[in-house]
This record gives sequence, C-alpha cells and structure tokens, in this order.
Amino acid sequence: MWDGAFYRVQRDGYEICFVPDHGVPLDEIDDVDMWVIFDSGDRWSGTIYTLDDVRRTMDRRRRTGECLDGRYFYVWDGLIVRDPGISGMVEVVDELVRSGDYRSVFRDVGPEDRDD
Repeated sequence: MWDGAFYRVQRDGYEICFVPDHGVPLDEIDDVDMWVIFDSGDRWSGTIYTLDDVRRTMDRRRRTGECLDGRYFYVWDGLIVRDPGISGMVEVVDELVRSGDYRSVFRDVGPEDRDD
C-alpha cells in the first residue's frame, strides 16, 4: 500500500518499506532503497538491485573511469536479485527474514526514534 513516497508491505511480525522512484511502475523497479521494520521496533536497511541494473552501472563506470573502469561493484547493504519488480523483491526479503539471513545482507539501523 502507498503511504506518501513509501510503498509498504505488511507481513506477520514485520513490514517491508520501499522507496521506489516516482512514476516508475512497481513491476519495473530495478533499484530501490528499503527497510525491514519488525514489530519489536528493530529496523534493517538495504538497497536492492537487479542484475541488469548492476550491469548498466558497471558499464557506465567503464566509460567514466570509476571503480577501476567499471571492473567492480560494491555496496555495504546491497542485495542483487535476478528480476525487477517489487513483488519478486518481497518474496526474496520474506525468504531472508524466514531464514534469518537478513542479518547478513542488510544493515542494522536500530530501533526507530520515538518521541514518547
């Protein structure tokens, strides 16, 4: 469901919050920042890329000379998926949460600051 600039997907025990580019259809998203927010308040952040997006980025860096002429790509809390689209990305995040692997893939950003 849309919530301003955020696209939120409710799950049992957590929520996945995406920040998709404005105007890009959800099934075409190939690079998106996101958070997994647990009911406990714990939050984990990451950026999801498709293989094609990584390839385009590396090709662009080959032309600009960045990252040793595009010979490498890195991001601290990045996840690479095969196909574009929020629905497929949700399936991957669900699996990472189910397996506990989200702790290795995403960045722990701690609990949300609340003005209680």
